[in-house]
Amino acid sequence: MSDLTPVLRLEDIVKTFPGVRALDGVSLTLLPGEVHALMGENGAGKSTLMKVLGGILKPNEGRIIVGETPVVMSSPLEAKAKGIVFIHQELSLAEELSVAENIYLGELPRKRFGLVDWATLETRTNAILERLKVGFDARTRVGDLSIANQQMVEIARALTVDAKAVIFDEPTASLTDAEKVVLFDVISGLQEQGVGIIYISHRMEEIFKITDRISVLRDGSYRGTVNTADTDEEAVTQLMIGRKLDLTGNESHHELGDVALEVRGLSCGDLFRDINFEVRRGEVVGFYGLVGAGRTEIAETLFGLRDPSAGTILLDGQETVIHSPIDAIARGISLVPEDRKGQGLILGMNCRDNMTLPQVDDLKAGPFVAEGAEVSIFDQYRDRLDIRTPGWKQLVGNLSGGNQQKIVIGKWLSMRPSVLIVDEPTRGIDVGSKSEIHNLIRELAAQGYAVIVISSEMPEVLHVSDRIVAMYSGRIMRTFTSEEVTEDNLIQAISGITPDKAA
Repeated sequence: MSDLTPVLRLEDIVKTFPGVRALDGVSLTLLPGEVHALMGENGAGKSTLMKVLGGILKPNEGRIIVGETPVVMSSPLEAKAKGIVFIHQELSLAEELSVAENIYLGELPRKRFGLVDWATLETRTNAILERLKVGFDARTRVGDLSIANQQMVEIARALTVDAKAVIFDEPTASLTDAEKVVLFDVISGLQEQGVGIIYISHRMEEIFKITDRISVLRDGSYRGTVNTADTDEEAVTQLMIGRKLDLTGNESHHELGDVALEVRGLSCGDLFRDINFEVRRGEVVGFYGLVGAGRTEIAETLFGLRDPSAGTILLDGQETVIHSPIDAIARGISLVPEDRKGQGLILGMNCRDNMTLPQVDDLKAGPFVAEGAEVSIFDQYRDRLDIRTPGWKQLVGNLSGGNQQKIVIGKWLSMRPSVLIVDEPTRGIDVGSKSEIHNLIRELAAQGYAVIVISSEMPEVLHVSDRIVAMYSGRIMRTFTSEEVTEDNLIQAISGITPDKAA
């Protein structure tokens, strides 16, 4: 493979912003037919490098060479015209348009007089959708699709052109296991056609399953490239973050306090039924299950985003009614949502204002907000959570995914809740930041917080939880302590297999 002419080369790329050297002489070579992982902590420079390649950002120094020709990427359309296709982590779809219109947006087939050739458009689209084995067709409105299926529409865009290189940015973040299998089949098919793949992911099991080589960035600098077959997770992690991680299970032991939250017979239509559990102060309760199990819907009900159809919520032993997030916050319940960009942040606002937004009224000095108090709160949680930003004036939309998540967590910690619900706390976050957030969750429990963690990653719930609630199809199947849970009995529970059937 090393004798092949590279699909593309990035040579000594430098990109600076005011006060920040985001890329410091980064080089990368992509060979035809290889899957090349690009890894690094959030803020390491991966997204910036890809934006340079995609014509979104202009480098201060360095060269981009496609095949054997140096090029200047001035726009995403030019990158696509040169065969460089991006599958972005954050969806960029027009929800009111059909699947076909989204896939061929800007390149709709035309008939005479410029009219859209709808028959050709639908035929081409359905042929691509058939390759992806999805359950919708060209005419389906994108807004009616699940997030996972919208991600498949993004992936379909890559199959419309004669691509030389395809960049996948966290492509499986919203996909089910079955959809991941289809995606990996698509990637394999592209490889067979000689297409080079740059694969950006924080999921080590995927990296070691499908990639040929791994390149690592740290703090904007290139740290090396290794053959996937010649390395392991620990070595890659050390290359990424410069230290070893504690990847053991939850072995912390501290005294639990009184019951902070109790739920009795909670139901919400067909979403979940007859839910019973409790969370004590100093305890982390993990909720684990397949997509559609009802975990997120329970969190949204506790936070006042949904009205329950039955059941009782008790806080510190007292029955309470929560009609809205305002009620939940006032009663000491905070929610770090699954969709941090859509529900947890205002991307056009700065870091300080995002972090203090829920408590603006409490920070007023007369008719104005006390800026000093806001900055003090931001500084406290920036240091506590190791949020990497030049300062509070930085727009949240310019931060990496991991640092954005830390802003959301800091926002709710600054409210000093008694019950903290964290939905998918490390989705799209690098292994170093993931370890920090896991340690933070354990620290919060040790400080007396009652914590609920909802996660689709088994290692995560096993690592942080004192007890694990296994859900299937809107019901709690079993609740495990950290001592009795195993991967086998957890998988059986989330698959709807009761203990007697398993026996």
